[in-house]
Amino acid sequence: MRQMEFLDRYSHFAVAVLRIVTALIFMEHGTQKLFGFPAPPEGGLPALFSVSGIGGIMEFVGGLLILLGLFTRPVAFLLAGEMAVAYWMVHAPQSFFPALNGGDAAILYCFVFLLLVFTGPGAWSIDNALGAKRTAQQ
Repeated sequence: MRQMEFLDRYSHFAVAVLRIVTALIFMEHGTQKLFGFPAPPEGGLPALFSVSGIGGIMEFVGGLLILLGLFTRPVAFLLAGEMAVAYWMVHAPQSFFPALNGGDAAILYCFVFLLLVFTGPGAWSIDNALGAKRTAQQ
């Protein structure tokens, strides 16, 4: 596998692309619950301080922070937890199989966010810009 090691130098860009695309798609779940965009949820907009409403806030604000790469690791940790709770509360009771219970996206989000906890934001993030600024000041 040594012939593929040249790709290692691009891994921080690949992580950044994964972070940005994940955040944009994830934010859409939040905008749906909070603003009814691009379409309201089937049961209508949830109350803001209901479980679903708080989930919408986390999805929108957390997704925005992940998109910007700001506080990436702690936010990703919280969002991974939110997705684990969403899976076990909403999807798992419907069926054992994720393809049948509609929870496959929740599982994927959970593990992508968990990956970001360990890898950090990758390239093009405010976290990295702030880290470089702190390093330059020392």
